[in-house]
Amino acid sequence: MNTIRTTWLGWGVLCIAGGGSYYFAKRSINADRASRHEADVRRKRLTEQLEFDAMHGSAKATKKGLTNRTSDHAANPSGEGIADPAPTEHRVAPEKSKYEPKELYRAKKGDRFS
Repeated sequence: MNTIRTTWLGWGVLCIAGGGSYYFAKRSINADRASRHEADVRRKRLTEQLEFDAMHGSAKATKKGLTNRTSDHAANPSGEGIADPAPTEHRVAPEKSKYEPKELYRAKKGDRFS
């Protein structure tokens, strides 16, 4: 039989168990976030180092084939526009498949209930 004392004891144990599980889950989540952050920082640092080496032509970059390419205009969009020739042909309309209608369906206007 449940008395008020056992009810309070049950709720107390439930709250303590919930708090303990929250504490350990939060600790695990924070450790995972910290490890992901460290991995991101390492990855960004490595990327910046490779970009710096490629821009300044270090000995490591030339050995690995990471030399400065003049045809790459990713950092300079206005330079990319100069390199492209002007379009000289009009686009040809694609052919319709056999499943597309020859003419579009147009709903009849007027009273539909008569």
